[in-house]
Amino acid sequence: MFYFIFRTSFLHGKQTIAASQSSSLFIFKRSIGLRLFSNSSNGHSFTVSYLLSKCGFSPELASRVSNFVHFETPEKPDSLIVFLENHGFSQTQIANLIKRQPTLLLSDTEKTLLPKLEFLYSIGFSRPELAKLLSSYPLLLKSSLKKQIIPSFNLLRDLFQSNDKTIKAIKRFAGILVYDAYVFSNIKVLRGIGVPESNILTMFINPRALLRNPVRFKEIVEEAKRMGFDSLTKKFAHVVISLNSMSKSTLEKKFDVYRRWCWSDQEIREAFQRYPSCITASEDKIMAIMDFLVNKMGYRSNLVAKQPSILRQSFEKRIVPRALFARELLSLGLVSNLTLSVLFFICFLKK
Repeated sequence: MFYFIFRTSFLHGKQTIAASQSSSLFIFKRSIGLRLFSNSSNGHSFTVSYLLSKCGFSPELASRVSNFVHFETPEKPDSLIVFLENHGFSQTQIANLIKRQPTLLLSDTEKTLLPKLEFLYSIGFSRPELAKLLSSYPLLLKSSLKKQIIPSFNLLRDLFQSNDKTIKAIKRFAGILVYDAYVFSNIKVLRGIGVPESNILTMFINPRALLRNPVRFKEIVEEAKRMGFDSLTKKFAHVVISLNSMSKSTLEKKFDVYRRWCWSDQEIREAFQRYPSCITASEDKIMAIMDFLVNKMGYRSNLVAKQPSILRQSFEKRIVPRALFARELLSLGLVSNLTLSVLFFICFLKK
């Protein structure tokens, strides 16, 4: 009996001690958790306040950006802003850069950013040009100078055989320095089907076309060949650029818009072959131009199919003013007829 009482008391005591230890551990862990949460919350709050006051962000934008970067003191972000100001960045450009790449606020400016700027200056970029370039594409500042930027620039310079032409291409879209693997993979596809080197270089007028995923890019090239375009001609490069600017479904929607205006599939193909960029006009613009020329000006729909470059002209600044002026001339009997080619492609108006 004594043994039973002693054993029960002993076990109960162990449970009490264990419970006490467990409770203390829970309180200890909870205390740490609260402290960490409090620190995180304070860091988040400070980050938001900083973005509001120093970058001029709206509360919504500051809160969204703070999800990607946290800091509790202003030293590093202040260092970035001063650094950028010293290199000619405007307040708007600095805000754009931070909005697109928030983690740059924690950069070591002298160690990681300055060498990149110095290299880009050395190859020919001016301060205003570089500020514009980097604020629109700050991912370049996150790329490795030795492993990415310099090797990519050297490959592009070998391709263009010119520093100036290489810089012009980079100015059009700095992403070619970051995704050069895509660029040269797609160039290889073009070379493989006999596209002349000079025509490949014309594609850098719109470098984004060469940044397409190589699998999809190859599909686009094959699609252009199926449409009957000769890979040896300069027009082939423009067709690839046009097809690359949209998905298959968007292309089909554009064709459907033309069908609504009674263009046959043959007329659509011929219009595209005459002027590939006609498919890059938005659906709303196509509808507005066709409605104006057909319903208000009285031109037959298939006449526009024979002059598809009209669809790339400015509706408000060129098409409407010229058409209304022509209608006035017709009403006064000063001209008997004005074809679309005369109306939109001959400079008959005196400035």
